[in-house]
Amino acid sequence: MNIKKDELTIAVLLPVAVGTVAAYFTKGAQSAFGMMIKPPLSPPGWVFPVVWTILYVLMGIASYIIWRQGFERDDVKTALKIYLIQLAFNFFWSIFFFNLEWYLFSFIWLAALWGLILVMILKFNKISKVAAYMMIPYLVWVTFAGYLNLGIYMLNHSIAFSN
Repeated sequence: MNIKKDELTIAVLLPVAVGTVAAYFTKGAQSAFGMMIKPPLSPPGWVFPVVWTILYVLMGIASYIIWRQGFERDDVKTALKIYLIQLAFNFFWSIFFFNLEWYLFSFIWLAALWGLILVMILKFNKISKVAAYMMIPYLVWVTFAGYLNLGIYMLNHSIAFSN
């Protein structure tokens, strides 16, 4: 495949920018997160930006691989539309969870995001197995994020009602 560096750069920068903007909008709210009771297996805070950056880069590369198969193809258009929708869901989860502290709603939103990622992987797989495989770590991480999200809701919600 002929790699066009400018197109690849834009494809990678899009999800990285989405993540960066979400982090910017939620940076003040994350201090409260540090004081919450977290479920077992919760990683230290520095792990999240490292993992998300890697995942955003993988997303960008995978979307580039799909886009390069020919945007005139209906299956490519559909796959990329799902990609963009899941990216928007990804962005808004941070706002709902950190800023608004809607923990249960955030978990439900994350479950919808998980479903979108799965559909996206299936659509990508029909176009490029490599692009689909690149999205599997994202699905795994969102699964783990769902565990953390639900655990935070359950652990902190029950404390609020026990006082």
